[in-house]
Amino acid sequence: MAKLLDKQRYKCALGAMQTVQAIDRALPILHSGPGCAQKLSESTGSSGYFSPNIFPCTSINEKDVVFGGVKKLDSTIENALKVIDADLYVVLTGCIPEIVGDDSGEVVSRYEDAEKPVVYAPTAGFKGNNYKGHEQVVDAIVDQYLKKSDKKQKGLINIWADVPYQDLFWLGNLRQLEKLIAELGLTPNTIFGYKRGIENINKIPEAEFNLLVSPWVGLNNVKKMEKKFGTPYLHYPNLPIGATETSKFLREVGKFAGVPEEKVEAVIKEHEDYYYYLISRYADLFLENRVINKQFTVVADAQYSLAVTKFLVNDLGLIPAKQFVVDDTPKNHRDRIAEEFKKLNFGIEAEVSFETDGYKIHEEIKGHDYHGYPLVLGGYYEKEVTENLKGNFLNISWPVQDKVVFDNFYAGYEGGIRLIEDIYTIAVSRFN
Repeated sequence: MAKLLDKQRYKCALGAMQTVQAIDRALPILHSGPGCAQKLSESTGSSGYFSPNIFPCTSINEKDVVFGGVKKLDSTIENALKVIDADLYVVLTGCIPEIVGDDSGEVVSRYEDAEKPVVYAPTAGFKGNNYKGHEQVVDAIVDQYLKKSDKKQKGLINIWADVPYQDLFWLGNLRQLEKLIAELGLTPNTIFGYKRGIENINKIPEAEFNLLVSPWVGLNNVKKMEKKFGTPYLHYPNLPIGATETSKFLREVGKFAGVPEEKVEAVIKEHEDYYYYLISRYADLFLENRVINKQFTVVADAQYSLAVTKFLVNDLGLIPAKQFVVDDTPKNHRDRIAEEFKKLNFGIEAEVSFETDGYKIHEEIKGHDYHGYPLVLGGYYEKEVTENLKGNFLNISWPVQDKVVFDNFYAGYEGGIRLIEDIYTIAVSRFN
């Protein structure tokens, strides 16, 4: 009997076109059927210099299924190079050319000497979701474009975090991570967002180390760069939100980078003093609302489910109900991530379920006794079930349909304050 998957929270691997789009002046070239770009680009804020509506696409049809679509791909790449002014061209394949056996890599190799770099990433939907597709794009850049460099820039750190556009807060979070790293006296290097294009990509082999801020996405990438470029990596397993986790993050990065301890502690003290000054001003509000929201549930990818759980327990003293990770985390990473949910303050541990079926998630939420109004942070799919339980809901993960995000963020000390504002604005509004 066929299994139905209700309200999945990810796209097919071809959704990695948004990873390419997040690189300034990088252009996806799609070797796929017509309509894929439109269906996969529903995220708000995904227009810009190269809109998905103008991505070059082979638009393969029944004839190409029979006779192959490599000639059409060749002409599409050739004309894209002539017509569209980009700094990097990334060919992404959909399901059809992968099924019929088109050798897209061979076609792309013909453009090895082109004026602008052209690389290729196999992103057929049956090979994985857009989290894996994101890794494929980074691998394509590392394998096919970058070369090992004998030059190392002192203090240069490559920062890798979550998947652009899948995480609506990706841009603001990256900028906050950059600011924190810069305050330690290091030089951050990221390749996503405004003015972070080909020049920053070229610096990747020159970095002292790679900093991965993610439970699992990107781990294969930094391991590959260690092998190819000899660049060591620091894996910090979750996005730091709020004072507890951000201070821990800065200490680990500072120790790994050899930053003097007194400098690290000075940066932490300055941030913590202001952070707790703001917290203390609203202590009465937090105490009053703790009676209302005694337990919480997060429904998000591994990055946000883990990060928000740690923040709500460690900084706000809330109690976790079951947490849900919905990104189809590869099984070889699940035990390690589940252990992170047990590393909470006050001896608290959170139960976590790696579940992709929205129906099952909602049934568990409805069946749990929250001992008061539930606090649910998740995708827009959780809004109705939370309202039916008379709980408080905050849309923090995909799909996000009740807010517009330009460069807002939840990372760092400032991000923790913003998340508190969002949560308690909802909490107090129910009485007005």
